[in-house]
Formats: sequence, structure tokens, C-alpha cells
Amino acid sequence: MDGIAHDARIPAGKPAGHHILRESFDVRFWKIRRYKGKRGRTYAVRWTVAGREFHQSYETSALADSRLAELRTFAREGVAFDAEAGLPVPEVRKTRAEAAQSSELSWYEHAVRYVSRRWDGQAGNSRRSTGETLATVTPVLLSPGKGRPDDKTLRRALYGWAFRNKPDPPEDLAHVLEWVADHSRPLADLADVDVMLDVLDAISRKLDGKPAAANTIARKRAVLSNVLDYAVGHGLDANPLPQAAKMWTKPKTTEGAVDPQVVVNRRQADELLTAVSYQGPTGPRLVAFFACLYFAGLRPAEAAELRVEANLKLPADYGWGTLYLRRSAPSVAPSWSGSRRRRDPRPLKHRAREEVRPVPCHPALTGYLRWHVHQFGVTPDGRLFRGARGGDLSESVYARVWRGARLLAFTPSAANSTLARHPYDLRHACLSTWLNGGVEPTQVAEWAGHSVDVLLRVYAKCIAGRDEINRRRIEEAFRDDWDRDGA
Repeated sequence: MDGIAHDARIPAGKPAGHHILRESFDVRFWKIRRYKGKRGRTYAVRWTVAGREFHQSYETSALADSRLAELRTFAREGVAFDAEAGLPVPEVRKTRAEAAQSSELSWYEHAVRYVSRRWDGQAGNSRRSTGETLATVTPVLLSPGKGRPDDKTLRRALYGWAFRNKPDPPEDLAHVLEWVADHSRPLADLADVDVMLDVLDAISRKLDGKPAAANTIARKRAVLSNVLDYAVGHGLDANPLPQAAKMWTKPKTTEGAVDPQVVVNRRQADELLTAVSYQGPTGPRLVAFFACLYFAGLRPAEAAELRVEANLKLPADYGWGTLYLRRSAPSVAPSWSGSRRRRDPRPLKHRAREEVRPVPCHPALTGYLRWHVHQFGVTPDGRLFRGARGGDLSESVYARVWRGARLLAFTPSAANSTLARHPYDLRHACLSTWLNGGVEPTQVAEWAGHSVDVLLRVYAKCIAGRDEINRRRIEEAFRDDWDRDGA
């Protein structure tokens, strides 16, 4: 039977109840047909329902055999087939019920499902970023209605509860979330470009209505894209963000590029480390911590998780050693943390769970670390750096020490500048120094835990002297031409 074949699938775009099932028991099956085309071999399962032919194609004969056996079982057991879709009636009804449920899914229900689905696999700060984005977008996707909570109350319920994967909210917030659930627009509404433009405008503003930082907008947009990707097949046919973005003025972003004016030189770094030691009883305990950032390019979250036995291999003298980084512990609010600690232990950034990243330990850093262990010892679990009471090192604590050190080490004009304004700028200084010293970018990227392309994009403006080198090369090239012509 060589008539025109039809895909055995339910017509797309029709809501539940639109198609009236026309049942038939007149079902006949054909042998599996093998096709060989440019893209490889496929196997077609073929059958007819009430004289109309249908087929489904599979990449392997095993899958085709399994599907044919499944359809034969339905027919043998006396199950009717739908004459339009060509499928067993139970399959058709199940598919239409799922489509109806998806089309009725609200944005709020989808957002809550997304948070629940991703929660266990996300780091604490990723959870926080997701919650912040969803709490920003959701108020825009609420239909008008009597009794709408004010913006502050909405945010407290959404950011403080609904998107933290927390059950059983207190009574006052439960009423707010019930109102949100009742007035949330259907997820399918986001296919409307104007709705998506309203959403993009929302992530472009801060809570006070002022424009948000470009990098913040980029981060929220990335979260939003992931949430909408998850919506495909659950109420949306495609992610509507790319289409809407064509009509949206994207804010300019530096994409994390480092400003050379934040980078300190060796003399300035030494003066800052000395100034740290004068910051009350806490300062001396943090000198080696900041030295790890400057001499080894560690992220603060990596330095905070350093342990003597697991991470340090120092020489007997004060020469070069090696730091073997195994984990990172970003600072995160306990309500977002999987461990309920101030710092959430995670695998190294962009690395597999058990992967180790070796980093050279400069002789100066070897001295700082030996001095630190001798003076302050370590915690029972081997950590070098901790809070005043032995717990996790707080970001607010070392930031406060750093602010005091800058005021002591710098002149007033330098202290008011962007020079080393944040502790993370010490890492920027280290990586810039390595690159300017002639270390291959591939090696710097390996030590820093970056990809090469990200490294060069982020630190392109900090690689000093390249302009002068290139000018000399151009001059030599022209001189060679002149010499050849003269000869």
C-alpha cells in the first residue's frame, strides 16, 4: 500500500475538546519499512485506521519493533483507534489532557515548579539569583484585582518565601500568595511580545524604579531565559525571549571586564597587607587570607575554604609551594544555603565535583601562611581562616577590615579612588601581574580557574605594555621594507 503517509500525531494548536474523537476498530498493520537517506537509516512503523495510512519513524529497528508490538497489543485487546490521529484512543485522551493542563498553567505555578525542580542542583547564590529574578518578574504578570497587596508585601511573600522552596508560609503571607495564585496570568500569555517587553523592563529597574546595573540586568535575563526554556512544552511552544529582545534596547555591559585602575602593584599590595595587620584583633588573622588573593589569585570563597592538610604543600624553607584547591565556599544567606552554613561548600567554579586545581604558592605567600599557622593555628577541621568565634569567615568581617586598611595605607585621594576598592581586586592584580610577566594565557587560565577566552576578555585592558610592543614591531616591519628597498 503506497499511498501518501501521514505522521501519527495529534494536530497542534487545538485546545482540549476541539477535536471530537471518531473511533474505529478497523486497524491493519504493515511490515516495518526501512529507509536509507543522506542522514542515515530510519525505520517506519506503518498502519491504517479506517483505511487511512499513518506512520511513525524511528532511528533503530529495535525502537520500531517495540512500537509496532505496542500498537498491535492495543488492537488485539480491543482498544479503539482515533481515525484522525491514528493513535489508540487512550493515548489521544492522555495527550489532550496534558495539553489542556499545560495551556491552563499560570506563570506563578510554573515559577514555583521551576524553583522546586532546580533547588537541589543549584548553589546557594544561584538559588538567590533565581528567587530575586522571579520576585522581580511576577508582580508584572498579575492581573488587576481587588485587594492587591502593596509592592513591599508582595516582595516579602515572593522573595522571602515562595521562591525559597519553603512550605507552610505564615498566615499573613499565605493569604498574599493565595491572591497571587488566583491573579497570576496564564503562562501562555508570555508568548505575547508586549507582555515580554514589560517583563524585560521590570528586570531593567531596581526596587526604587531607577535603572539597574547592566551586569545585574544580564544576570537576571539569563535566569529568565532558563525559566522560559523550562516552559517549552508546558504552556509555551517556544522561548519568547529572543523574539522580544529584538524590540528591546539591551543595556550596554562590560561583561566583567576589569578596569586597570583597580589593580595595585607589588609595593601597594605590601602596604595594604601591612595595614591589615593594624586593624584591631581581627586584622592580623586576615593578613594571610588577603595574601592568598594577591599572590595566588584565589577567589575569597576559595581562600576561606583552605585547609592545611588537604590544600597546602609548602616547602621546608620559604621557597615555592603549591596550593591544591578542592572546594569553594561562597558566602550565602543560610536560608538559601544547602548546608545552612554562612558559607556553602561547593565544587570549584566551572569544575567537576572531584577535580583539583593546583596553583603555585609564591615564596612570599609561603611565609605568610607559615606565620599564620604558627600564630593562630587552625580550626578542628583544619581551616586556616575563621570568624572571631571559630565559625565561618564572614564576608562583612573581612570587608570591614579591608576598608580600614585602605584608609591607613593610601593617601586620601587614593582611598577615594577605585584602586583596590574591593578585596577581589587583589585577585585581579595577581592575574594581571602573571599576564604582564609573560606567563602563557593558557597557564594563567588554568591556575585561575577560567577559560582562556574569558581570561583575555576580562583582563584585556590590564595587560600593560602591549601597545608599546606592537608599535615597536610595526616600526621594525617598516624599517625592514626600507632597508630592502634601499638595497
